[in-house]
Amino acid sequence: MSDRLRNARLDLSRRQLLRRFGAGAVTLMGLSLARPVIAQPFFTSYPFQLGIASGEPAADGFVIWTRLAPDPLEMGHGMPAAAVPVDWQVATDPGMRQVVASGSSLARPELGHAVHVEVGGLEPARPYWYQFSCGSERSGRGRAMTTPVAGQPLDRARFAVGGCQRYEDGYYTAWREMARTEPDFVFCYGDYIYEYRGERLRQTWDGPVERVREHFGDELYSLDDYRRRYAQHKMDPDLQAAHAAAPWFVTFDDHEIDNNWADMFDQDGTPPAFFALRRQMAMQAYYEHMPLRASSLPTGPSMQMYRQARYGDLLALNLLDTRQYRSDQSCDDRWGVPCDSVNRADAQMLGTAQEDWLEARLAEGGATWQAIAQQVMVMDLDRLPGEGRAENLDSWAGYGAPRRRLLEGIERHVAGRTVVLTGDEHQNFAGELSTGDEPIAAEFVVTSITSGGDGEPSRSDTEAIAAENPQLRWHNAQRGFALCDVTHRSWTTDFMVMDYVTRRGGTSSLARRFELEPGNARLPAG
Repeated sequence: MSDRLRNARLDLSRRQLLRRFGAGAVTLMGLSLARPVIAQPFFTSYPFQLGIASGEPAADGFVIWTRLAPDPLEMGHGMPAAAVPVDWQVATDPGMRQVVASGSSLARPELGHAVHVEVGGLEPARPYWYQFSCGSERSGRGRAMTTPVAGQPLDRARFAVGGCQRYEDGYYTAWREMARTEPDFVFCYGDYIYEYRGERLRQTWDGPVERVREHFGDELYSLDDYRRRYAQHKMDPDLQAAHAAAPWFVTFDDHEIDNNWADMFDQDGTPPAFFALRRQMAMQAYYEHMPLRASSLPTGPSMQMYRQARYGDLLALNLLDTRQYRSDQSCDDRWGVPCDSVNRADAQMLGTAQEDWLEARLAEGGATWQAIAQQVMVMDLDRLPGEGRAENLDSWAGYGAPRRRLLEGIERHVAGRTVVLTGDEHQNFAGELSTGDEPIAAEFVVTSITSGGDGEPSRSDTEAIAAENPQLRWHNAQRGFALCDVTHRSWTTDFMVMDYVTRRGGTSSLARRFELEPGNARLPAG
């Protein structure tokens, strides 16, 4: 390349950066134009439009997250192909006067200008507040909490559970209601986005109905597709309030990539090599938008998601991944009558490595309660009243051998002291898990934030389904979230439901409370 051409390209890059960031931009080029760094940027639009978040709390710190996106739905999200320094602060007070940690992190174009700061050196079991700044712009302030040291005496933990937030089906007022409770942490069980194309209408038995809101774009395949879908969700003020209220532990289910995917298989029969490319794009976008540690940074189409968090001597939170390592669904992935392959001995739901990891975590003890936080129902629920049987074969019901191994591990190590937390169903269920006559664990399936629309307190087939399934103790089909209050003497789950989500202004109320004592997994009937 001639010097004249090289200088022309350099001038063009500078002009592009100045046009996007204003005359105050300073470009530090180094050896390569592909890796510029912009100091003191000037934004023509607010860069923190996607909000802030914290997550993965530990005894000495947590992750704080943001992503620079002045034009969130545009290609390139309003940012140049350059790294931009983002300053951050952590304080012991909401006014940010007592700063105890601060620094600067680069928002890199390789990660869509997302920032993941792993803050350390903090005190255990206390709240902190945090904020970002870039150039002359400041983000909102968020609240995070460190965990108690593992094994440390702890009287109480209080946390929220939610997920399945299809943007088109309603408003995120349930998240706003949850934020007001100021939980110690939030467990999001997945389906943070849905991959479907945007459609103005949905078809119902009563004819076409206009959707509450519309997705931007077509079905998701590319990295930019997924980035814009996350951006559309992250711009919602109620969701931003929930992220700013408490640290989150997140997992993904299927719709972050494609409906009912399993390992390298999708529902359309795409060759695994091509589906792996879609997985890779989706997982990078997921990481870019979640407050995760660098240990979860994707490698190709894979990312490390199963992990454990400890809350003193009270609670062990085991977060599972029921998608990356599972066998393809049985019976052609039908919702209906199970076939013989449901009980095949070589089936996997967690994969051997994750199964062994969970067995070891349950065996090590050290906490009064064990929570298994995951995505799909463990209860073997017959959905067809009367003769015959129908099951959700994308749930644990379609994986008989792995399900037996899971329940046997609970029975060996933590019978009566385990609570399974689940999503996916867009309904509330409370039920018992057992290997015989006596329950060994309770399962609380938490309804959706919006998916399915307003819902109803009780469906017409509820009583008939309950009669077919004595392990099912309660059911509700409204939207909402759950609050779990855990002490050494009891585990209390409050099912909070919304009066409506298809218009703004909905409020939450208590639909049902369940209380367990250690050593007794029996639930009262609904």
